[in-house]
Amino acid sequence: MQNISYKIALGGILSSLCLLCMFLTGVFPVLYITLPMIAGVLMMIMSVEITPSWAYLTFFATGILSVFVTFDKEAALLYIMLFGHYPVTRQFIEKIRLPFVRLAVKLIIFNTCVLSEFYIAVSFLGITEFYEQLTEKGKPAAAGIIILVNFICLIYDRSIDSMLIIYNQKIKPKLIRGR
Repeated sequence: MQNISYKIALGGILSSLCLLCMFLTGVFPVLYITLPMIAGVLMMIMSVEITPSWAYLTFFATGILSVFVTFDKEAALLYIMLFGHYPVTRQFIEKIRLPFVRLAVKLIIFNTCVLSEFYIAVSFLGITEFYEQLTEKGKPAAAGIIILVNFICLIYDRSIDSMLIIYNQKIKPKLIRGR
């Protein structure tokens, strides 16, 4: 069991990196989806190094702070609704033995989070441009967008595996040597 100061220090470092990613969404608006994804991967590191409960605690702290730090509120909402918690939640989903059920759970979580984010963005943040364009194009466009979003989320899920391997094989050994 590691001491509490290590946990707090790691949480602080990863929180500052997450908030930096979220802040940069205002500097580089084209990365408003990619930077919250990267911030979410940092939560995975917290989960691997400490525990999922500490990762969730760090996620809640960075989620609240990102609302105040981030210029792009939709990016903060994407981080809070999907990309921040999913890498930690994914550890529990991966314990499901049946691949079809595991995939179904992932897609249910993705769709619930994305549709909730879309509803909040339109209803509370007043981001209606995309909604108006979508209603003009009709149901086939909406179905295509949902399929595309599911594809992107599955790629994100797959990239978390790759990032975990890179972290464990390349980054973590260098950090341990530095201690």
